[in-house]
Amino acid sequence: MPSLSIFYRSLPHLINHRYMNLRKRLRAHAEVHTGALNDILFILLLFFLIVSTLANPNVMKVGIPRGKTDTKAKQTVVVSVDAEGKYYVGQRMIAPESLEDALRGILEKETEKPSVVINVDTAAHYGDFFRILRVAKSLGANAVASVQK
Repeated sequence: MPSLSIFYRSLPHLINHRYMNLRKRLRAHAEVHTGALNDILFILLLFFLIVSTLANPNVMKVGIPRGKTDTKAKQTVVVSVDAEGKYYVGQRMIAPESLEDALRGILEKETEKPSVVINVDTAAHYGDFFRILRVAKSLGANAVASVQK
């Protein structure tokens, strides 16, 4: 049995060095796969680009009163008055004295009966609303007050 004693003497050498070193073989590199993440970000980018084109850029943000029914009209021009009493035709700020001239220049270009949508902040004076309404009627336009539902 001399062959077995030689085997048992060389066994620790075999275990420690060559045959039992399992850690090096099973070690894997950590990777993060971002293919699906790239697809999701691309879809979100397209969604926000499409939605941003649907927004109406000619409306100023004002707090308008709430109504029970919804009024739909073709918006020829939007006139807004904010809480500080500043007048806007579309996005352009104008002086209250030049409201009639600004509306006349826009409404003369229309072939159909034009409509003026009035957005007045709830903190503004009632006189501002009625002034815009009177000017729109004198120019022959339909005046529509914008309210939130």
